Amino acid sequence: MRHMKAGRKFGRNTSHRRAMFRNLAGNLVLHGRIETTDAKARELARIADRLVTRAVRLGDELTVDVGKIKDEDERQRIVARRVHAQRQVARFLPKHLTRTVDQDTVEDVDVVYKLFHEIAPRYLERVKENKGGGYTRIIKLLPRRGDNAAMALIEFVGNEDEAASSAEA
Repeated sequence: MRHMKAGRKFGRNTSHRRAMFRNLAGNLVLHGRIETTDAKARELARIADRLVTRAVRLGDELTVDVGKIKDEDERQRIVARRVHAQRQVARFLPKHLTRTVDQDTVEDVDVVYKLFHEIAPRYLERVKENKGGGYTRIIKLLPRRGDNAAMALIEFVGNEDEAASSAEA
């Protein structure tokens, strides 16, 4: 029996599996949506939700401008909480990933910065409404042509405006 044995192994050893999910999570943060197998998407959703939760738990301290806070002790406390949360997420996510903008242009993106400053602030209201968690969506796709593997699209909830703009382009 597999009591207390959550998670799939995917026929890989621990370090390979961890590296695979680090890369998948980094690419999900970088692009907002990725296409992968259904089983990997389900496991990745658990990981991505945990990473976003780390950032969202900061609450209003996530978006407050630290330079405008007069009380020095309060400012140091907020900065310390932010740095601690960013370091915890950075232990798992790769520091930088490159994204191809067009054929000639490649940009280097700080994935942790993007998670804390672009993705997590979108979900602050979701937490205040006590709808905690559920930051990702999995959409099943047609099976892969080569081996008939079940495929899925995993994306962050609230990416509808980005998805519409990328579909038009």
